[in-house]
Amino acid sequence: MSVDTATVRRVARLARIKVTEEEAGRMTHELNSILGFVEQLDEVNVDGIEPMTSVVSVKMKRRSDVVTDGQDPKGVTLNAPLTDDDFFMVPKVVE
Repeated sequence: MSVDTATVRRVARLARIKVTEEEAGRMTHELNSILGFVEQLDEVNVDGIEPMTSVVSVKMKRRSDVVTDGQDPKGVTLNAPLTDDDFFMVPKVVE
């Protein structure tokens, strides 16, 4: 797949980005280079290879999934704009 200047201008218009002719020509070259690299990556055989989330096998730290009372309701609602009896107050959404 390759990109031409008309495509670059169209995408720029859709993104509401002002692009000059010189910039469109440069972007065309840059985008074609990126797409060429992606096509090279597509040629690599990855059959039977597990997806990685990290280069090192790391076990995620997890807390126990238990219901708590928040332990400090005053602290939880301390930065809230409006509170009432340790509850967040929000504007009415449904009429």
